[in-house]
Amino acid sequence: MRVAQLGSGTPDIAVVAAVHGDEPCGVRAVERLLEEQPAVKRPVKLIIANEEALERKVRYVDEDLNRAFPGHPEAETHEGRLAYDLARELEGCLGFSMHSTQSHAEPFAIVNSLTETAREICPQLPVTSIVETGPYAEGRLFSEAETIEVECGLQGTDAAAENADRLTRAFLTAVDALPGDTVRRDLPVFELVSRIEKESADTYEVFVENFERVDRGDPFAAADGEKQVASEPFYPVLMSPYGYRNVFGYTARKLETLTGSTIAD
Repeated sequence: MRVAQLGSGTPDIAVVAAVHGDEPCGVRAVERLLEEQPAVKRPVKLIIANEEALERKVRYVDEDLNRAFPGHPEAETHEGRLAYDLARELEGCLGFSMHSTQSHAEPFAIVNSLTETAREICPQLPVTSIVETGPYAEGRLFSEAETIEVECGLQGTDAAAENADRLTRAFLTAVDALPGDTVRRDLPVFELVSRIEKESADTYEVFVENFERVDRGDPFAAADGEKQVASEPFYPVLMSPYGYRNVFGYTARKLETLTGSTIAD
């Protein structure tokens, strides 16, 4: 784990990249900040988390770091030990953790719950929606430290790296670490409800778009040509044919629309 800092003093905000080693977009954003050394109004901690997985260009070495928290200093796995160290590094900080996905090109935010901090900051980020993890927060970074995660775009693309840079600077502006103004956006809020299981097959297909409503009776995915049909309406999130080994993605329900610090029905 590499830890650096912008500004002097004890940081209470932190930017985290490379929780997953095959998602380098955030690393480029952190490296740009370190190269430019912008004048900050408050100190910022910068963390490149899973350097070993990043070097190997794999998601993880032994286990998924973003399912390994709280970790333990004597854990048997690399990520188990790293989770413990990273959680200690983030004590007292609001975290901003960058990821990328195989399912959706447009950036969106992921939070454990829609706290007042999330309500204030997320509409100032260049994202299209917010996802609450609901029952799927166990083992994730934000189960240990207050964190806003962002999916920056499609894994391995230049667009995701550029989005990561824009998102990071917007976050640092929103928390008054960088000077300037942000643009507030109306953001729909979704809550994950259930996993969409994926049986072993040779080929997989997805027929729906993430965050667009799927009605009852609509086919939404197929394994070896056998279609799955919605038994009730839902919104697909992180849905892709090959993004996950055992699941297509998640069903979600739409909660509300967030406008800055106010709520519209």
